[in-house]
Amino acid sequence: MSLRATSERRSPTGTGGAAADSPTDTTGVRRAARHRRRTTTTTLSDAGFCWVAAHGGAGTTTLATVLGGLDAGCRWPEPADGEPARVLLVARTHAAGMRAASRALNAMREGRHPPGMRLVALVLVADAPGRLPIALHSRVRVLRSVAPVCRIPWIAEWRSGRTARAIPRQLVRLGQLVGAHPDGTLG
Repeated sequence: MSLRATSERRSPTGTGGAAADSPTDTTGVRRAARHRRRTTTTTLSDAGFCWVAAHGGAGTTTLATVLGGLDAGCRWPEPADGEPARVLLVARTHAAGMRAASRALNAMREGRHPPGMRLVALVLVADAPGRLPIALHSRVRVLRSVAPVCRIPWIAEWRSGRTARAIPRQLVRLGQLVGAHPDGTLG
């Protein structure tokens, strides 16, 4: 599942530790139901899609709430749990977010991901209203050269947990890509 193809759960950038319910859990606690699933399923599912965060706070939970899909957090989908093979990698548009996206894409290039996983797109979520500085815009062009990129603009209403008054066309296009119809509602 992890980048190093071990049983330990790691983030796409290789910086995370073991999950609380992973076989390498330091407390020794395992959930019986999850353990049973791990012994019966060994491939990612062709059904659905999942959001993978390149870093904490990338926006996977918000996107999963608005567009559906599995919020995998900062880890690759787990074949043992039959999670979706189709992945949307999510990062913020600040410098650290785009560096994390670069590291995750590099991990994919090197094959440090579950077999059968397919990148649908890199989703860049605006970290602030307005245009990107030139240096960050240049970084987006570099990322676009190695993966399809969908940019989601700043949606001020989401910051306070409200429904968006107008659905940005970029969010509608992203919804079409994954087969969802966004309504701007956060749940």
